[in-house]
Amino acid sequence: MHYIKTSNSRRILVVDDLPDNLFLLQTLLEAEGYEVETADSGKAALTALQNCPANLVLLDVMMPDMNGCEVTQQIRQNQQLSHIPVVLITAFDQVDIKEGLSVGANDFIRKPVDFEELLSRIKIFF
Repeated sequence: MHYIKTSNSRRILVVDDLPDNLFLLQTLLEAEGYEVETADSGKAALTALQNCPANLVLLDVMMPDMNGCEVTQQIRQNQQLSHIPVVLITAFDQVDIKEGLSVGANDFIRKPVDFEELLSRIKIFF
């Protein structure tokens, strides 16, 4: 899979059902110069991507209604969005990584998020 890199496109959509997690990631990423949009559910994430596609999605796995794997699958099935890289974020040690990768996730990060590791992984996509 190829990623389109543009010099001024540094938009990241952060998706998590916990407001504190959204605030923390948004604050840290904006301090690094990224443009950050947040969504508090899978449905809100898909709507945000339709309205203004991001260059990367950081997506919590465990959310009510629609989990991160289901959101990833919907992104991959939408021709307008399918090129967007998705990094799944999880607090669980026993997450089925194969399931996430099989539905199209590009990478996984474990919670609590190591910010230096997160930044190094994000740079791969920009």
